[in-house]
Amino acid sequence: MKVKRIVANIASPDVDKARRFYQELLGLEVLMDMGWIRTLGNDSQMATQLSVMSEGGSGTPVPDLSIEVDDIDAALERMREAGVPIEYGPADEPWGVRRFFVRDPFDRLVNLLSHA
Repeated sequence: MKVKRIVANIASPDVDKARRFYQELLGLEVLMDMGWIRTLGNDSQMATQLSVMSEGGSGTPVPDLSIEVDDIDAALERMREAGVPIEYGPADEPWGVRRFFVRDPFDRLVNLLSHA
């Protein structure tokens, strides 16, 4: 048996709240929409990963989601322009990533990062 995919599931009575943050700010596309579930993603092949953490690194809390982007500074600028508060960073971490934390519309702590 081989794991093919891991999906992050976020509970919300209002799936439309995902539109601004995940579609407009992060550029994800709607892959499936059945009213009660909206799956967002892109056509990129992604690695299957699951992180189990005792802390978020550099003394930060454990984020609910980690999203790697190709241009962290562009993502940071989009978040700032949209008025999304930055909860941590931006920081160049000793393990080779540049990252910052924000909260999504569901109050989940999101670690946005790029590898150096």
